[in-house]
Amino acid sequence: MSSAEQQVRTVEVPGAVLAVHRPAVQAAPDGREPGLFVHGLGGSAANWTVLMDRLSGLVDGVAVDLPGFGRSTPPADGNLSVSGHVRAVIGYLEAAGRGPVHLFGNSLGGAVAVRLAALRPDLVRSLTLVSPALPELPPQRSAWSTGLLALPGVPALLRRMPAGRRGVEAATEDLLRLVYGDSAALSPATRAEAVAEYRRRLEVPHAMAALIGSARGIVSAYTERGDQALWRQAEQVEAPVLLVYGLRDKLVGYRSARRACAAFADARLLVLPESGHVAMLEHPDAVARAVRELIAHAGR
Repeated sequence: MSSAEQQVRTVEVPGAVLAVHRPAVQAAPDGREPGLFVHGLGGSAANWTVLMDRLSGLVDGVAVDLPGFGRSTPPADGNLSVSGHVRAVIGYLEAAGRGPVHLFGNSLGGAVAVRLAALRPDLVRSLTLVSPALPELPPQRSAWSTGLLALPGVPALLRRMPAGRRGVEAATEDLLRLVYGDSAALSPATRAEAVAEYRRRLEVPHAMAALIGSARGIVSAYTERGDQALWRQAEQVEAPVLLVYGLRDKLVGYRSARRACAAFADARLLVLPESGHVAMLEHPDAVARAVRELIAHAGR
């Protein structure tokens, strides 16, 4: 399902205005429970359309663009930390009256989902985390590029680089190789959509600032201690959790899976040997099957 087949509306929440995406063609509402999908760093609600389609008969799902990403405007106070994104998502759930929901998060969205579930268990029925950005020290060498965005001086250097120096197609190809387990297997249509999205992002004035600010937010969250530590918050999550990891993930290492399984009180694990960082796009059928099992478990 392409982003063109989505209905998009805006919702004003504390500190921001969020774009909320819902499938244009929806299944009958009988028996479906509400779901909310939260994307990762540099992504958008479009990252979830394939999985939302697979689950449409079971989950009444919507996906949000986090503040500064996709079609959402940047937060009014510039807060792009993990807690700032959590504030926005909680604000949407309260404004829409959708909780408790089956909550889905990928990468940065996974960190957001964990913190939200720990702070507001009343809003979460189950939690599906695809390559969640939980503190991993030291990070994989292939993930250093994300951390570099948080360093002083690097953002200014990136802004001075001519936009067309390498070409949008080449830059998109680098990104696809980073997040997919096997980017060579992508269809021409998927590649064309990725190039178009990359080009659109270059035309958004605040896109780089949102990317950099959120990257800094992840790095900051990795260093938090006490009750705000993400691993401590994972231990507080009451909802049943599905953890999805790809063995070809270049950004979140599979080694985190063991710690995650031990941290969450009620966790199940899905390991996909051929997936990278976005298993919901690469292997949506396998992820959907595991989600159905999780939701059945949550309903007992």
